[in-house]
Amino acid sequence: MLVTRFAPSPTGYLHLGSAYAALFAHDVARAQNGRFLLRIEDIDATRCRAQFDAAICDDLRWLGLDWDGPVWRQSERLATYHAAIRRLDELGLVYPCFCSRKDIAREVAQSLSAPHGPDGPLYPGTCRSLPRAQTTARMGREPYALRLDVQQAVARMGTLEFDEHGRGPLGEHGRITAEPARLGDIVLASRDRAASYHLAVVVDDAAQSVSLVTRACDLFASAHVQRLLQALLDLPVPAYSHHDLVLDPEGRKFSKRDHAATLRDLRRQGYAPDEIRQRLRLRASGGLARLGLGT
Repeated sequence: MLVTRFAPSPTGYLHLGSAYAALFAHDVARAQNGRFLLRIEDIDATRCRAQFDAAICDDLRWLGLDWDGPVWRQSERLATYHAAIRRLDELGLVYPCFCSRKDIAREVAQSLSAPHGPDGPLYPGTCRSLPRAQTTARMGREPYALRLDVQQAVARMGTLEFDEHGRGPLGEHGRITAEPARLGDIVLASRDRAASYHLAVVVDDAAQSVSLVTRACDLFASAHVQRLLQALLDLPVPAYSHHDLVLDPEGRKFSKRDHAATLRDLRRQGYAPDEIRQRLRLRASGGLARLGLGT
């Protein structure tokens, strides 16, 4: 049975970009008589709020979307993520990183050959080769993050592939050879987050038997490193379907940070849910101006 999911973070009200992602996953599942799941990614206690959690559920119901089974919340699954990190550590693939963002930015600026990924310079691996005795002592007195040694992990697992039924940002489609190094040595956990997005989503998708991961094409690079984590943790591999972004009138991705139009805003303006569903289903990438919403 086909299983999809929508997994928002409760850090604000749902905007049109998120509504489109939810509708996309919902429609794919319902068209195949499959299951559509709702999972709340609420690990970041500094930004997530219960009011937004409740609002997400309310907005999805208002939009006319229903989901199967109970809502999963990542904050209730921390022990599972810790177990996954321990397993990776036992494989010798985890190391503590003591670099702050300023430290990383400074080292990248000083490097003549800093590696780059889809979103800019990658972590240069400053702490990757620190002696074990030194890192153990520093872990007792300094904040740190846990990173995955991607180079060693790739050497261990060899060539990996995944199926893309949508398209990546460069039109990637079909059977894709994974390139996990695209994102460098990803963070697995930090002082503020018991588990990173990459780790938690891989563990949860497997636990919920998600067979098709649908999301925006700006997350295509994530599939590459998540495929590596699936192999390391011996987890089933879902297929992927990355879809276009819904953009605002200035051609930007909808963002809570930019105070993008939310479903709440549109509700107050008198829009009906069936009108929003119909226009989002056009799968337009021209933004609000083309969708004719909120203008």
